[in-house]
This record gives sequence, C-alpha cells and structure tokens, in this order.
Amino acid sequence: MNIYQPHSWPVTVNEAIAIQEKLQAEVITVDQLPEPVQYVAGVDVGFEADGTISRAAVAILSFPDLQLQETSIARRPTTFPYIPGFLSFREIPAVLDALEKVKIRPDLILCDGQGIAHPRRFGIACHLGVILDLPTIGVAKSLLIGKHEDLASIRASKQPLIHKSETIGVVLRTRTEVKPVYVSIGHRVSLPTAIDYVLRCTPKYRLPETTRIADKLTRVPL
Repeated sequence: MNIYQPHSWPVTVNEAIAIQEKLQAEVITVDQLPEPVQYVAGVDVGFEADGTISRAAVAILSFPDLQLQETSIARRPTTFPYIPGFLSFREIPAVLDALEKVKIRPDLILCDGQGIAHPRRFGIACHLGVILDLPTIGVAKSLLIGKHEDLASIRASKQPLIHKSETIGVVLRTRTEVKPVYVSIGHRVSLPTAIDYVLRCTPKYRLPETTRIADKLTRVPL
C-alpha cells in the first residue's frame, strides 16, 4: 500500500493532543464502505527489548469466509511512551510500516484499541482510519472511558457505552459467557455497521479473527 502521512510524529503529550484535536474533525461516522467488502484486516503491535522496539503485524483476510490472504510484520524503534489515551502515537508508526508492505488494500480494518470511545473522540482506530482514508473499527479488550448497564451473558448481547451523556460505542458480547469487547466507530463506519462486522468476524472466539492472527504474528519468533 502507498501511504501518505499527514503529520510528523510528536514527542510530547501536548503535541499529541493538538494533533488529536485537529484530526478529530475529519472523522466520518456514517457508512462509507465499498460494496461488497472483500477484504478485512487486523493490526496489532507488540514490543521487544523492554519496549524500545515496536513490532507491528497486519493480517488480511477474505470476507465473509475469513480466510487468511496476506500478512506482514515491521519493526522499528519505539518513539512515544505508553500513556493511556495516546496509544496511536506509540503504535501507528510501526503499523504504517507493516501496511506499506502488503499488496492487498483492505476494505475495512479492525483495530485492537479504541475508536471514538476516547476522551477526545480520537482513539487509534480513528487515527489510522483518517491517515489511510479507510473504514476502521475500534475493538478494544478493556474499557478506557464511559459507563454501561449490565450485559446479558449470551452472544450478541450489547449495551450502549455512555460518556458525558453521549453514546460513544457499545459493550458487546462476542461469545456466550465470555468477557465482552468494547466496540466503537473508527472512521467511515456507523456504529450499527461496526457491531455487525465485529460479530461476523468473531465466529469462534472472543476477538475478531483479524486481531487474533495479527496478535500471534507480533509474538512469533522471527
């Protein structure tokens, strides 16, 4: 993939906040997906050498049958510290390196992290989506902000995730009697559509197949 990077990568929190506040206005929260969606991708990042090296992985699967089509891995020095709410500045540089290596341009990317379920409504899924101008969904394993009602134990149960009287996503049960995930809009996808794709990408396990494969790639010996 050819990738245009709209900004340099910051080294301070104040610089990062300025970028989030500027680019948040570019987030699109309605459906702008190709028809049909043929390829879905997952991205994930692991860290080596006490966190000094970022190792990003991309897994591209055909859709709807979820068969693996292409993978890539990229490693680079980590340039931003771990600070909740600023995950994208720590992880996206390596993710972009990995995406530059793939030949298939995905129609939709599921990110292991938040979308608009973020204090400034600009989590990693939003950031990556705006940079790539691709539809993205945030599928996080843990809650960053917001509150929700109790969730039923069966698959596909969901509850709105609320922050400051605004619905910023849903808590979604992808497996019966298994911990839920936190789904939010990244870019060019509505929330109902995001929920639908997450459920269609989780036929067997808690996490989307895209994320599961990408996560394994960040840990496999090179």
